[in-house]
Amino acid sequence: MPSDPATAKPAAPQDSRSDPRIDARTRRGRIQMLLLLLVCASPVIASYLTYYVFRPAGGQTNYGTLIEPQRPAPAVQVTDERGQPVPLQDFKGKWLLVSTDSAACDEACAKRLFTIRQIRAGQGKERERIVPVWLISDDGPIDPRLTAAYNEPYAGVRFLRMPREQIRGWLPAAEGQPAEATLYLVDPLGNLMMRFPKDPDPKKVHSDLSRLLKYNRIG
Repeated sequence: MPSDPATAKPAAPQDSRSDPRIDARTRRGRIQMLLLLLVCASPVIASYLTYYVFRPAGGQTNYGTLIEPQRPAPAVQVTDERGQPVPLQDFKGKWLLVSTDSAACDEACAKRLFTIRQIRAGQGKERERIVPVWLISDDGPIDPRLTAAYNEPYAGVRFLRMPREQIRGWLPAAEGQPAEATLYLVDPLGNLMMRFPKDPDPKKVHSDLSRLLKYNRIG
């Protein structure tokens, strides 16, 4: 005997989560997204592998120390020497050679500024891929002779202010040494990747950077 339509219970809605077709589409979407991310990051990943893993036997070891885990640039706005805000994210796509100190900039600080200028200039036609950055950790006045000497196009040094606490949180100092003692390298994806020894040897920093620029064509 057929049931009364008025008293029949409505069919329960199908649970889409149990639909194998939807599950398959979700998996495909996730795989495609992962592949896209890998394609975007592959040049940097390839340069790291070539530089640190697949180096020929007997090849020269790197001078700088790899930062592990990598540290992305903090999502903060720093200011330039004119007090204008500059997001660190604007520098993505370039290799950043970073030094930090107070605005007073003593003799050791001036030496590091000269070093990063010479390292960039020494890369020849590749120098446009490198941005030297001096992170100033206080609000003191900057000697105009420094900006005149190092902020012109050939040197290309960017003078940026960032609070000391944020600098210390981003730039890991070597044991027993302040962050001001050395240079740091940030990759084109915005990740802090390398720290050089205290009072770094410009020729050895140049060599490390040359190899990274060779194996990575981003920037």
